[in-house]
Amino acid sequence: MPESRSEQSLPPEFGAALDAVRQAKTRPELVINEIAAPSSLAPHAIALAADVSPARHGSDSELGTGRFILLYDPDEPEAWGGRFRVVCFAQAPLETEIGLDPFLADVTWSWLIDALDARGATYTAASGTATKILSTGFGELAAQGDGAQIELRASWTPLDHDVTSHVEGWGELLCMLAGLPPTGEGVRLLSPRRSKRG
Repeated sequence: MPESRSEQSLPPEFGAALDAVRQAKTRPELVINEIAAPSSLAPHAIALAADVSPARHGSDSELGTGRFILLYDPDEPEAWGGRFRVVCFAQAPLETEIGLDPFLADVTWSWLIDALDARGATYTAASGTATKILSTGFGELAAQGDGAQIELRASWTPLDHDVTSHVEGWGELLCMLAGLPPTGEGVRLLSPRRSKRG
């Protein structure tokens, strides 16, 4: 894809990172689109939205959804520890019994780290939260029954502009949360599939 006029004026290091993001090879179960990046977090950014297929056009997937944002600030904010920072989000529905697993949050975080490490992503200052959401419908929503979700919000600092492996690791995490078999060895699933509420 040819560069736009605005991309030709970008810092060369961020331009190389854009190329790396767009060269990522993700699993066929993922539908990824470039979306508008937040403008208030850094001078330069690119954002991706992903849904685990099948998803209805224009809506979040019932299997799993996520966002990946790559930020770039040549002034190297002290909190980042570098010029780049990745901020990502991943969410998937779960079987209610799986949502009650006391180790679910720990496993979810380890999946992210394992997916990045398996692809050789180099990074520092990783941080995040894994949140289990358990819900019960009442009144007119009682027919939905009980439900559970896992959400992971994470950020880390890539050590260089070659962020292809970071995008691929995030994509792998999304597929694993949705219950798809991992592509790496030595990783086990919590549940082979997810069911919709109701």
